[in-house]
Amino acid sequence: MMVTVTSKGQVTIPKPVRDRLGIHPGSKVDFEVAEDGRAFLRRVGKRAAKPSRFEQLRGTATSGLTTDQIMALTRDGV
Repeated sequence: MMVTVTSKGQVTIPKPVRDRLGIHPGSKVDFEVAEDGRAFLRRVGKRAAKPSRFEQLRGTATSGLTTDQIMALTRDGV
């Protein structure tokens, strides 16, 4: 995502990045510049970034069925 630097040296952090890092108004962030010139942004603080809706569902299947049993149900006798 490309953003434009203002005359005051400010940038707007794109919403998908803010959401992914859990950055909200008043959040503290830290910039780190690597030797190769890449810059890294990370949120500073105790509050962890909210996991995506897919990450929240990971590992929640608790039907007690084996993979073979689930496959047999989906095939419906095929």
